[in-house]
Amino acid sequence: MELNTIQPAVGAKHSKRRVGRGIGSGLGKTAGRGHKGQKSRSGGFHKVGFEGGQMPMQRRLPKRGFKSLSSSYRAEIRLSDLEKMPVAEIDIFVLKQAGFLSVSSKNVRVILSGEISKKVTLKGLAVTKGAKAAIEALGGSVA
Repeated sequence: MELNTIQPAVGAKHSKRRVGRGIGSGLGKTAGRGHKGQKSRSGGFHKVGFEGGQMPMQRRLPKRGFKSLSSSYRAEIRLSDLEKMPVAEIDIFVLKQAGFLSVSSKNVRVILSGEISKKVTLKGLAVTKGAKAAIEALGGSVA
């Protein structure tokens, strides 16, 4: 096969429909737009979702729920993840380097999930009550 011999499949290419080019074309006179009405006229279209003055669907349906803009910056870390850390002093920078957090994370919370069996010191991290109790029970601290 050579590049100059490649051709599209049979039927894949066809000539463009030429509207408004006389009665013999089958799309003469009104050019497939029908008679009268907004859609038959040039520039006669409306915005997306417009329903002719009827209350549009997006306004009829109730608004529900809430999407926090800051949720993409929040992250949670389990106690079991802290167990895997090779260092005793843990902050956001250390967690990002270890790959437990995404680079965009700004607010980190340690939650009571999994087990921890070593003494750790947390700096600049939010901690739940249960996780704090578990860390302090082993002699660790939360700053």
